[in-house]
Amino acid sequence: MRGFVNREEELAELDAVLTTEDGRSLVVSVCVIAGTAGVGKTSLAVRWAHQVRERFPDGQLYVNLRGYDPGRPVTADEALYQFLSALHVPSQAIPADRDARAALYRSYLADRRMLVVLDNANSASQVRPLLPGSVGSLVVVTSRSRLSGLVVRDGARRITLGTLAEPEAVALLRVVTAGYRAHDDQERLEELARLCARLPLALRIAAERAASHPHMRLEDLIAALRDESALWSALSADDDEEADAMATVFAWSYRALPQEAAELFRALGLHPGPAFHTGAAAALAGVSLQRARHLLDVLEGAHLLDQTGPERHEFHDLLRAYAGDQAQQEMTREERAAALRRVLEWYLHTARAAQERINAQVPRIPLDDPVEGVTPLSFENRDEAARWYQEERPALLAAVRAAEEAGWDRLAWQLPAVLRAMLMRFNPFDDWLAMGEIGLRAARREGDRGGEAELLDSLGLAHLRSHRLDEAAEHFEACLVIRRELGDRLREALTLNGLGLVLTRQRGFDAATEMFGQALTLLEELGSERVITPLENLATVHYEQGDLDRAESRVREAVERHAATGGEPRGNPLRILSAVQRERGDAGEAQRTIENALAIASSTVAEGYWLLDLGAAQRANGLTDEALVSYQRSAVIHRRLGDRSREARAWQGVGETYRAMGRFEEAADFHRTAARAQRELGDRWQLALALDGLARALLASEEREGEEAAREHWREALRALEPFDDARAARLRETVRAALEGRRPEGA
Repeated sequence: MRGFVNREEELAELDAVLTTEDGRSLVVSVCVIAGTAGVGKTSLAVRWAHQVRERFPDGQLYVNLRGYDPGRPVTADEALYQFLSALHVPSQAIPADRDARAALYRSYLADRRMLVVLDNANSASQVRPLLPGSVGSLVVVTSRSRLSGLVVRDGARRITLGTLAEPEAVALLRVVTAGYRAHDDQERLEELARLCARLPLALRIAAERAASHPHMRLEDLIAALRDESALWSALSADDDEEADAMATVFAWSYRALPQEAAELFRALGLHPGPAFHTGAAAALAGVSLQRARHLLDVLEGAHLLDQTGPERHEFHDLLRAYAGDQAQQEMTREERAAALRRVLEWYLHTARAAQERINAQVPRIPLDDPVEGVTPLSFENRDEAARWYQEERPALLAAVRAAEEAGWDRLAWQLPAVLRAMLMRFNPFDDWLAMGEIGLRAARREGDRGGEAELLDSLGLAHLRSHRLDEAAEHFEACLVIRRELGDRLREALTLNGLGLVLTRQRGFDAATEMFGQALTLLEELGSERVITPLENLATVHYEQGDLDRAESRVREAVERHAATGGEPRGNPLRILSAVQRERGDAGEAQRTIENALAIASSTVAEGYWLLDLGAAQRANGLTDEALVSYQRSAVIHRRLGDRSREARAWQGVGETYRAMGRFEEAADFHRTAARAQRELGDRWQLALALDGLARALLASEEREGEEAAREHWREALRALEPFDDARAARLRETVRAALEGRRPEGA
């Protein structure tokens, strides 16, 4: 790292918390680097992480928690999302609940040796959910606070970082100016270091200015800084010498900028997010992309800004706050509003361009042309658009919040509405729900019923995918009223389909059939190819009701209609057909059908789900060893995807297979695992199935007291089945009651 000098003592302290050379456990698992702003905590942590990377063979995780940023700090939920994404967990598989998210994160790190850097934390509560809980990994936390709670409760070791010693400060100045100013006087460098309070951030900025003026006498640079210091001292009532020195150096460097670069610097202080794209900077300043690149180079050359990637830039939090102050002091209210409006419209229209690449089938909402000075990005392909969205995620949520705070309601609802295509692909539930609620409020304030419906429908889908079924139904129902009021028949059909999915998961099959039927009728009248979706969903409902003939009829109709469109084969109808064939006793054909579905699976999500049906078909064919492999593959995939419900169903399948093999104790263990998970998830139907399997395994195992334990599990299964009145539930209820009356259930 350029400009990093000495800190040998602190590096040695960090080395002391590592494992021994023979790989024994860490001395501590959490280390806190505490110190004042600008003292070099992040530089030290990053430098050390680079030095010891070979000691952590499974890699490193880093997050800037932004605990002292002018904007919102990063929450533990958001940091967990970033970490799980870095660990290659698909976004749609990251749980919405923080505890489940933390549990998945800890499970990933349980058998790994990783270094986790939590930069700029403001409290122990912000950090604690991010601790892996395993002995093989080390967490390094940087903070301006002492974080005593981590020391006392979590056994953290604290290293307090002071300002640089004078020789180290002078050495840093010489490193940065090397090649530009070889003959600066030692005493003058010492004075410059003192004016910078020997803080590395201030020293680097001062050194960059000195290096950029190689022919100016150092005495003149120091005199200008001394004058700035006197001015700042006169204006400031703060007795914090280090804070005053930092503000002095910022002002000294800022005032030396060319006018256009200074204008961009303060405009960037208005950006709602912590990091930004070159295009966003251009919009803020109202200049071309090419001109923005040049001005950003000037700011980065002055060490007032950092480039973090291609077209990506970021402030140190102190500099971001300073830029915001300059915007408030030197720009009129109208200028600030115009700059903010331009950047928010840049996000809106760039999001529209990304929507076109990621999911052009999502119904478009009409947008006005962008205001003058805004040139949105365009994207060559889906991957490029998706990459932009992932990089801009924090800024996009901040942009929606900024639009609401500025009172621009139309922008505040249009931006989350346009972003729906990305939200549907990546399922970032925290952002999705937060944006949706802001957008819904804004649309209602503006009185835009179409916008209100868009946000209600989006929120309904977000709640459905995150298994909040009551909330999903509430939003879809409210949306449906508006769709019908507006006469928007296509969107009405899509909302009916969403409501049908909620009812299906709640096992409200009659109502679900009605919803899907209405959606199908509307789509047929409109001549839409989307008729395939409600047809498949109707097939699922008929299957779950136990009406195999109607399920097969709907499946075959969906396949024929889809084939007529010339589209690629769909695997989901084959999954449903396989289940129908298996229940009819044609296990061989069922296995062939589900194998065909798996052959065209287009995602890991589909593969994991359809492996459940492959395992069931293999078990029905007596291929128990193969069935165990399929179920275990499914469980592993769903564990990685964070889908606890389907993982539990896979363990249920393992239990059923072991029971078929006569290995009853092992079967009982897996049924217990499945029942525990479904009980926690609140899925009463799947819980009843798991409890029935557990009771059968215990009864067959002939364990002492097994019969009484089985009876207790059956009693709980009956309680779980109380809300359901469909044919399958009725059959299971009768089987359980027969067992409780003393008759062995079939298959025990």
